[in-house]
Amino acid sequence: MHKKKIIFIYPALYTFIQTDIKLLSENFKLISVNQNWSSKLLLPFNIVYQFFFMILNIHRVETILVSFAGYCSFLPTLLGKIFNRRVAIIVHGTDCVSFPEIEYGNLRSSVLRFVTKKSLQWSSIILPVSESLVYTENDYFFSSKTIKFGYNYHLSNIKTPYKVIHNGLNVQSWDRNISIVRNRTSFVTVLGKGKIKIKGVDLIIQVASKFPNFIFYLAGIDEVIGYDVPENIICKGILNTEELKELYNQSQFYLQLSNTEGFGVALCEAMLCECIPIVSDVNFLPTIIGDSGLILKKRNVEMLFDLINLALKLDISIMEQRSRKRIIDNFSIENRQRLLISALSFSN
Repeated sequence: MHKKKIIFIYPALYTFIQTDIKLLSENFKLISVNQNWSSKLLLPFNIVYQFFFMILNIHRVETILVSFAGYCSFLPTLLGKIFNRRVAIIVHGTDCVSFPEIEYGNLRSSVLRFVTKKSLQWSSIILPVSESLVYTENDYFFSSKTIKFGYNYHLSNIKTPYKVIHNGLNVQSWDRNISIVRNRTSFVTVLGKGKIKIKGVDLIIQVASKFPNFIFYLAGIDEVIGYDVPENIICKGILNTEELKELYNQSQFYLQLSNTEGFGVALCEAMLCECIPIVSDVNFLPTIIGDSGLILKKRNVEMLFDLINLALKLDISIMEQRSRKRIIDNFSIENRQRLLISALSFSN
């Protein structure tokens, strides 16, 4: 069967980008180039290189797909507008946020805000991975102040239609390995370098000191700099898929205490491995866990202390099964594939 060609632009080969490449390749022939858009020094080179890449390939396609709005999306959407090509932009989180209190969000920068806004305005459709990226508000971070997020809040005059398509997970790749003994008083959190404030690690450090006999794993970083870290917090460094899966299976609970979160892929992975989730009351996190875990209503260590004590009293076997089923029923890779293909056909 002849596959339609589409240009797929992305800022880096993150795991979820690789997932999208795999599922889209079943229906489309993808034309893409792997550029590193995280380096400011490479930005001028990346823009020039992307310009010639687009000029050479735009005549071959009817559709351009871009993952993340920002520097990497500006030229594709502009050229899509000029050459009358349909452009879809997947927004994930940092491209919809300005959160100066935790030094997070592309929209804090005036230049990034401008290129993001123009990209979203020039695109044919926006595909957020959760509704919270369009607009959301919560009073989790501040005790007496509501914070608002989403591109519709931070950016004005975005008339582009949107369709929420949640991230999807391969449910066969993440599962419970009953041969691995699970520590009933263990907690795991996954984060990347520089994400300490975003993921609420300061709160984990505070509560870990109140449970000296419990273990709190931090996967993805080698150390926590700038904090007095108790001995029961163990940094595991960067793990491959099998190592991460093993850590999920060793841990009873997954802590996602983010101050803002576009979706929560690692949370879903852990739940597929039957970790019981404890999440902050922000963005899409409460919707992901449903009735399979517990929600921290405020960024407060005493409330977290009480919530962990409550978690220890849960019916573990029921909650484990409920966690895995929640992801299977709502966030499968097959569902994302079906909705993405439908959106890229622009049939809706």
